[in-house]
Amino acid sequence: MSVIIRIGTPADIPQVLNLVKELATFEKAPNEVEVTVEEMTNWGFGNDKQFDFFVAEEDNTIVGIALYYYKYSTWKGKCLFLEDIIVTESYRGKGLGKLLFNQVVEVSKTQNVRRMEWQVLNWNTPAIEFYKKYEAVLDDEWINCKLTNHQLERL
Repeated sequence: MSVIIRIGTPADIPQVLNLVKELATFEKAPNEVEVTVEEMTNWGFGNDKQFDFFVAEEDNTIVGIALYYYKYSTWKGKCLFLEDIIVTESYRGKGLGKLLFNQVVEVSKTQNVRRMEWQVLNWNTPAIEFYKKYEAVLDDEWINCKLTNHQLERL
């Protein structure tokens, strides 16, 4: 296996979106992906930049990503939020998740963030066990809340 980890580029977005759709299927929500290639390209590289990402690539095929962005905590200051680590099914269990996670940890350290955060589904036992190896705090105190764009439109 000759996988390289590198910073993502605009040309990577179509393959990245395919991985996002693969994750949505894995998480039993295949129809929930609304973002387009054009939107991801704009939000990743345009004037309204929202995120950064790393890719795991083998033979010009992206087989994994780690997508993150910065947020602000009124108590802690600058924080990094790891939105997703996605490794295509045929490459899982080969250490790519660890390589991608470690890249984001390094960014967190070099950017002097006060906290690195992410979420994991409570039924995703392999991911939970992976994060426990890092001695991550698995917080069951906070409840996730959200309003969809459809709900926002009605308000």
